[in-house]
Amino acid sequence: MPARFCILASGSSGNCAFLQANGFGLLIDIGLGPRFIASRLATIGASWRDVHAAVLTHTHSDHWKDATLAHLKQMRVPLYCSPLHHEDLKKYGGHFSALLEEGLVRSFDASKVFDLPAGINCTPILVPHDAEPTFAFRLNGPPGLFGPQWSLGYASDLGEARVNLLEAFQDVNLLALEFNHCVHLERMSHRPKFLIDRVLGPLGHLSNDQASQAVRSILQSSAPGALRLLVQLHLSRDCNRPTLAAQHGKDVLAELGSSAKVTTAQQYAASHVMALEGDYARSRPVVPAACQAIPVVSTSPEMPA
Repeated sequence: MPARFCILASGSSGNCAFLQANGFGLLIDIGLGPRFIASRLATIGASWRDVHAAVLTHTHSDHWKDATLAHLKQMRVPLYCSPLHHEDLKKYGGHFSALLEEGLVRSFDASKVFDLPAGINCTPILVPHDAEPTFAFRLNGPPGLFGPQWSLGYASDLGEARVNLLEAFQDVNLLALEFNHCVHLERMSHRPKFLIDRVLGPLGHLSNDQASQAVRSILQSSAPGALRLLVQLHLSRDCNRPTLAAQHGKDVLAELGSSAKVTTAQQYAASHVMALEGDYARSRPVVPAACQAIPVVSTSPEMPA
């Protein structure tokens, strides 16, 4: 059975994704209550019985819910998070301490690969965001003929795409990346100036243009044909449009001759299920050393003309 991936919710009101492979189910973030997660799982033919672990990107309240921590304890589902997340989870929730006491909290550290069941490994990648620390993840499936049978990059909240992230996401088959806002719509919004500055800053969120540049850099340093699926995350309800984000994604893929498909995640409905077939990887072409540098994505979007 191929691995499958689905965004259960993505946006400032709650974030949660589901990966299932070889009988093992993983939630990436738990920013919905347990009943909402159950209802979204049901739309793809799954349930809480298919969830065997959860992993946390950061501690902003749209990425975890205290009631869901309680449900993890009830279901005996372990939570993987950074030790630096513990203080916030204890401070703002009442159930994390109980999860700790039950031995259901697993720790990870930046850039250190850890193993999950079903032959999956996960690399946490530190990214810039105003909840420190915030992580992106690279998940690799079991070994195949050319390397991992499949690989997935997930980065939902970040102010800029730095070299460490771009390098970590080389050759992923599914890239789930934040396309948060259109700079023009953000600047023209009626939001308070401090919020606009926060979103546009290096610890805020990726614009459509920044995300497109990150996709471009990843594709240019990846083996041809490796990327099959581009998933757009965390769109702003007020300062982006799904059609606008999707067009940015399609344009950069077309520019580089990629046949990858674009999915734009929603806040209030699960995405379709995306299958990760076996042995996606391709042999990497030899690249001259002088051409191997990966540029940093700009963190200061220009004012619209």
